[in-house]
Amino acid sequence: MRRPGDALGRRGGHRQLKLLGGGLKGFLGRSSVAVLVLLICTVSLLSTMKEKNRPEQVNVDDLWEPVASGGWRPSSAPRSDWPPPPNKSNGYLTVRCNGGLNQQRSAICNAVLAARIMNATLVLPELDANSFWHDDSGFHGIYDVEHFIRALRFDVRVVESLPEIHKNGKTKKMKAYQLRPPRDAPISWYTKDALEKMREHGAIYLTPFSHRLAEEIDNPEYQRLRCRVNYHALRFKPKIMKLSNEIVNKLRAQGHFMAIHLRFEMDMLAFAGCFDIFTPEEQKILKKYRKENFAEKRLVYSERRAIGKCPLTPEEVGLILRAMEFENSTRIYLAAGELFGGERFMKPFRALFPRLENHSTVGPVEMTAENTRGLLGSAVDYMVCLLSDIFMPTYDGPSNFANNLMGHRLYYGFRTTIQPDRKALAPVFIDRENGKIAGSEDAVRRVMLKSTFGGPHKRVRPESFYTNSWPECFCQTSPQNPSDKCPPDNVLEVLDNQLRSEGTDDAEPLNTSILTDSMAVK
Repeated sequence: MRRPGDALGRRGGHRQLKLLGGGLKGFLGRSSVAVLVLLICTVSLLSTMKEKNRPEQVNVDDLWEPVASGGWRPSSAPRSDWPPPPNKSNGYLTVRCNGGLNQQRSAICNAVLAARIMNATLVLPELDANSFWHDDSGFHGIYDVEHFIRALRFDVRVVESLPEIHKNGKTKKMKAYQLRPPRDAPISWYTKDALEKMREHGAIYLTPFSHRLAEEIDNPEYQRLRCRVNYHALRFKPKIMKLSNEIVNKLRAQGHFMAIHLRFEMDMLAFAGCFDIFTPEEQKILKKYRKENFAEKRLVYSERRAIGKCPLTPEEVGLILRAMEFENSTRIYLAAGELFGGERFMKPFRALFPRLENHSTVGPVEMTAENTRGLLGSAVDYMVCLLSDIFMPTYDGPSNFANNLMGHRLYYGFRTTIQPDRKALAPVFIDRENGKIAGSEDAVRRVMLKSTFGGPHKRVRPESFYTNSWPECFCQTSPQNPSDKCPPDNVLEVLDNQLRSEGTDDAEPLNTSILTDSMAVK
């Protein structure tokens, strides 16, 4: 028996289902539109986020010009009372500067400072024959001796050799007492131990003399003396300056040029323990060189590479420059000895940047590979890198060449230096070698954007004073701190008058270029 209202209920139920079906279709339609809109918004947001996350572009045009100085300029002239060296000294100081050209350069700066500290007469430093190049050019063969002595006349007395002594009717050369200074010796060692032996014997001979005086000294005037030696007194011989200028002029005739210190050489690769990318035969050569020249140490290539302890390969240098968006027509001067592994490592770099030069390819006829090995070639490379628009070291850590150049370019007007962070770049290049190429260029660019590019910055260990002499060897014309104030314009006249008042033989007509010109090469 059908209950009243059943039919109505069923008809009502069908109508409700129909309405529900239509509502569901409408809901689904409306949901589809909403999902589509949401999807479009999500894609748009992700795209925007991607653009935001994309590293800024390095402005290459800005890099060709010196970095903003912030009102600082180089100044190594004394800013407080700086008496001339007295007529009578405590004796003679002789040193043997070991290592390559730039390690010797730092040692010469330390020798001058040690002579000042001890009130000693400095004998022209002896340069050790380089163990790698077997070069015995000596101080006279590399530096302008006359200029060196004259430039330092306000600071120390310098003679070319120990004097002869007359005793019992005989004449013989004074003999110096040999001492081995402690590494990074404090000033107190020179004023006590060394000075005591100097007074006892009349002359002392310090050997070896690499890193034998502490770099961080709490006396700005002493640090400024180091800068006067490094950036004013140590001038290469006219022949080296002429060759360097000829190369720079040729390179710059076609516009800007960059110099790269490509430290992909046998001695540095052996030192770093970076063997695995080479053939078995090449690895034997590197391991043999390491065993003969460096202390035994457990070195694992993968570990060394991961923490940035390996020199950048030529290809990696090219990838960095490409990521920074340098044009492949950029002219590049390579300061390097013989690249280990030969052309197979250079080929990828040359494919990216074909305009590669060195002192043999762009220099005058006499600049052949044979006569530019050793200190002469290193000196020419140093000057070309110093005068380049941009300088890029590829292994600055233990490289005295790169470290000194970065410091010199800072002093020479904050000239642009591109300093790759090898540790930050290592995982990017390792991933790339393992096939993860996507995004690698952005990752490299992101690392490089963190560079200071050679501007004024606080010196933080292990950065060397010779790499960054700011703020001691810089001043400001409108300083907030009185200690940063530039010395008076007549500072050299004051020093010259002091020297004359001592009645010394060193007094001569004043040459104001000695401390006011940061370089003799223009």
